[in-house]
Amino acid sequence: MSYRLYVRPRPPYAAPDTTRDVTPGAQLFNWVLLDASGDAQARGTADPKEEIEQTLAQNDLENVLLVGLIPGEEALFCVADIPAKQTRFVYQALPYAVEEQIAQDIENVHLALGNRTEKGFRVAAVDHHRMAEWAAMFSGWEHLKLEAIYPDAGLLPITDGGWSICLDGETAMLASDRGEWLSVQARNLAMFAQTLARPPSDEVVPEVPVTVYGTQHEFEHQQADLAELKSSGRLTVKEQALELMPLELLAHAHHHHLCQPINLCQGEYGIRSRKSSALAPWKPLFAVASVWFVIQIGVEVGMGVYHQQKADQLQQEAMAIYRQAFPNDSRTDARNVRRVVEGQLRQMQSDGPDAGFITLMKYTGEQYSKIPDAGSVVFNSVNYSRNRGELAVDVRADSYNKLSTLRNGLTSQGLRAEIGSVVNESDGARGRLTVSGG
Repeated sequence: MSYRLYVRPRPPYAAPDTTRDVTPGAQLFNWVLLDASGDAQARGTADPKEEIEQTLAQNDLENVLLVGLIPGEEALFCVADIPAKQTRFVYQALPYAVEEQIAQDIENVHLALGNRTEKGFRVAAVDHHRMAEWAAMFSGWEHLKLEAIYPDAGLLPITDGGWSICLDGETAMLASDRGEWLSVQARNLAMFAQTLARPPSDEVVPEVPVTVYGTQHEFEHQQADLAELKSSGRLTVKEQALELMPLELLAHAHHHHLCQPINLCQGEYGIRSRKSSALAPWKPLFAVASVWFVIQIGVEVGMGVYHQQKADQLQQEAMAIYRQAFPNDSRTDARNVRRVVEGQLRQMQSDGPDAGFITLMKYTGEQYSKIPDAGSVVFNSVNYSRNRGELAVDVRADSYNKLSTLRNGLTSQGLRAEIGSVVNESDGARGRLTVSGG
């Protein structure tokens, strides 16, 4: 069963350096442990890191996912109107899109990208130095793997069309259905009545719903401010009493996807180790397989080169033998020598050393019969020269392609065939086909 531990530091906050009054070992945390179904299995308040780790060890819990929550005022909510869709281009344009919304040098700010809305991308901005301190605070815990760091107010359950407020001692966490969040002093909550009463869009909304979470004691303590919220005229305030600490409300909303938080662990603070941990045991096998694959590719390439060299050598030897037998044949090369020799052997087998009139007419008639729609090819005259051993045919066809087919067929039989005096006419082509014994 998988577990997730939600940890929220309590003020004052420690830092890895020595410039703070609180040392890292003295930092106290509120925490709650949820199982895979979202039920709380253990919880604690104002406990040091070592005590939380000891609790997990006593229950034999390993590889528990750690979710760290930082104060909402540490992360500024921004909106980046970027038309690009590819993530690489969005990250390149992100600093320029939110620069005017941030009151410090953009190079000193860590930007975390959230989901896209109608008005643009939701963005969380945190000072680089402070983000490094938070990342160090939640890193290196025993039996735990850091999964995410969120602004605590970003985990409030969303109220459709309005706002959610959680009273947390002297602080009030606020979040809207548009995904923005902020943390304010609880005594100043009434000052935000006009902001809360503003509808989330340009539509005319008679009332804006507001859900307030808190213990019965906090409701009584903030009774005056809550009464001022209710009397604003535009807010419909609904109170939800909590029996436990606000951290459990935030953990419940996150587990059941009732909120839209932005994970601050991005970019240089990204959780790289967790993404690759599942494959870590297989790394030696992958290394061996990679080496074997490279060796196998090298062997295959080497064998291919060797066989290609042998093939080239055999072709050169074959052509050398052919040139000795037919020194005047310049049209034959290594690609068609086999076909030419086979044609010549067939010719010599049937006719002896010379091809006479009957033989040439036999092959010409045979190739004529193989032409599709042979009726469109007409022999106008046939002449034979015994001295030259040539058969000359004045032929006419409805296209030059059929004349070429006739010539190619004779050439494939080892004969020498050429078409000359070609004349293209409106209804076909005519020429002089000369055939000899090769």
